[in-house]
Amino acid sequence: MLQRVIVGLVLISCACGENPAVKVILTDKGLQYGKHVGAGWIQERLELVTLPDISGRVLGSIYYTLSGVTITKCDFPEPSVEFYQNITGLKTSVSGLSVAVTGGWMTHFGLIHDGGSFNMALFKLDVTSEVALGKDATGRLSVTSVHCDARLGDVDIQFHGGASWLFNPFVDYFKGHIKSEIVAAICTTVEDHIVELEYHLQDMKVSFDVDENFSFDLPLTGIPIINASSMNLGLKGEFYNIRPHKDPPFEAQPFTVQKQPGYMLSVGLSEFTLNSASFALYSAGLLQIIITDSMIPPNLHVHLNTSCMGPYVPQLPKMFPGLLMDLQIYAREVPMFSFQSGVVKLAIEGAVKAFGIQPNGTRIPLFKLNADSELSGKVWISGGRLKGSVAQDNFTLALVSSEVGTFQTDALERLTKAGLMMGFVKLNAELGHGVVLPRMKNAELVNSVLWMEKGFLAIASDVQVLPAGFN
Repeated sequence: MLQRVIVGLVLISCACGENPAVKVILTDKGLQYGKHVGAGWIQERLELVTLPDISGRVLGSIYYTLSGVTITKCDFPEPSVEFYQNITGLKTSVSGLSVAVTGGWMTHFGLIHDGGSFNMALFKLDVTSEVALGKDATGRLSVTSVHCDARLGDVDIQFHGGASWLFNPFVDYFKGHIKSEIVAAICTTVEDHIVELEYHLQDMKVSFDVDENFSFDLPLTGIPIINASSMNLGLKGEFYNIRPHKDPPFEAQPFTVQKQPGYMLSVGLSEFTLNSASFALYSAGLLQIIITDSMIPPNLHVHLNTSCMGPYVPQLPKMFPGLLMDLQIYAREVPMFSFQSGVVKLAIEGAVKAFGIQPNGTRIPLFKLNADSELSGKVWISGGRLKGSVAQDNFTLALVSSEVGTFQTDALERLTKAGLMMGFVKLNAELGHGVVLPRMKNAELVNSVLWMEKGFLAIASDVQVLPAGFN
């Protein structure tokens, strides 16, 4: 049961040969927190556990069964959990456990059947379990029981009802057999829970639909890497267009997230993940928009028509007087993100096609411009909120073709820059306010810090399980 809690915390945290675009590091601090939460969770639920029946034979030919074995009291000491490099997994130990149980007993000797109830106390129970972590063929985390050892110091049994007066004096003669059956049942129960956990892991998604067109692929790219103080998971971290699934013309590059022992969890995100999203949107033809006059804010006192465009394209009001216009804006190439130390860069190679709209709705091509932009941004975490800012580093307009003759783009470029600056002021006000860090179903991130290095950004954080987190 404790392994289920630990692996669950890890997953809050995690195609062979691929470089992962997402890396998750669980430190020993996180593991010990998971152990502490898991121990409390188990302690609360032990009284709900029914142990397997215990059957055997004593005094030659008297067969017995202890059934309905439930825990009435348990002195559950804090377990020991550690990363275990020898098996690429976890080692869990509980020492000095004392348990009081109750249940029913039945015996039969030939045609004679009898039964009643019993109370039993288990003293100085030690259990050690070793669980290996791996990756299955679908990229899901797998768990396998490698070793289980249970040792029981002593057992005290009192039978009640039926012919219990006959058995109680002989308890010392057959409690050794009962002890061995209990020890075997404990490891069987532990291994059954690990198998059950494996079934749950097989049901977990490794691909998540963003909407009907896009999906996010997050399988493991390799087996977990475990050392004495941490566990590292590498995940694919790629957005893609579902129909059709087209691989981007670039690959995730290797990167290293430094372990932060003072935090429970670290997550690294490669620029590949954002660029795969950009490629998916570009391939689907979604990085384009048509701007009409009705979309221009009224407070700008500018209209998208040939008359208002006259100061920037002098030929327009002469050749096409009084026509409304629209602008088709689209990306010429895939916009690419680049993470640098402390800053993220975004290069956009765009284009603008201008059209005049005749009274009958016919669109007349007027001219085409290349619009190239370089942006820089910063992202940080403050007060439990993810915040950011964006700045325009460079913007250029260049005339590509024209149905109205050549014209200078300098004035139009200045107008566009001014409009963009107004947009960035509003955007930065929103980014400065930020958004609350995502909260998982059963836990939230606390004491989080974010930093950027070449090729990736990383977040180090502690995790706080919510009060009803494991209910």
